[in-house]
Amino acid sequence: MSDMTEADHKKELAKLKRFAVEIASEIHDIVEDTVWTNHVKMPELAQKLYEAVEKANNYKAEHSL
Repeated sequence: MSDMTEADHKKELAKLKRFAVEIASEIHDIVEDTVWTNHVKMPELAQKLYEAVEKANNYKAEHSL
């Protein structure tokens, strides 16, 4: 059984959300500045973002946050 407190779980969730936001920010930067040259990166980034959001949402649900 885990020794993590609710506060620890909230911190972990915040980390997972921050990771997703960092990926979204990278996508935003490409769209704003370099879409014509870096559009090839979009499918991989979109997949990473999807997985990061799913992981955060699943963690939130698993720990009733």
